[in-house]
Amino acid sequence: MNQKELAQLSDEELLEAAKNNKPSPIIDAFFIGFLIGIVVYSVATNAWGFLTLIPLFLIYLFLKKPKQYEALKKELKKRNLE
Repeated sequence: MNQKELAQLSDEELLEAAKNNKPSPIIDAFFIGFLIGIVVYSVATNAWGFLTLIPLFLIYLFLKKPKQYEALKKELKKRNLE
């Protein structure tokens, strides 16, 4: 979600989105490490292809989640809902 989408949400929707979007760093770190292991294994076995790109995309999504949460927290603070 970008800032424009967050600004259009009602207060209740924003609080619900914040509740559902809390990052869990330990679980995210585990999955990122697991996905990096898959990429390293596929490169070591010369299996570079579509199945190698899927873990790279998922790693990107895991790294993007805290940035979305920060934008959500800014909007909550702006509306004094924190």
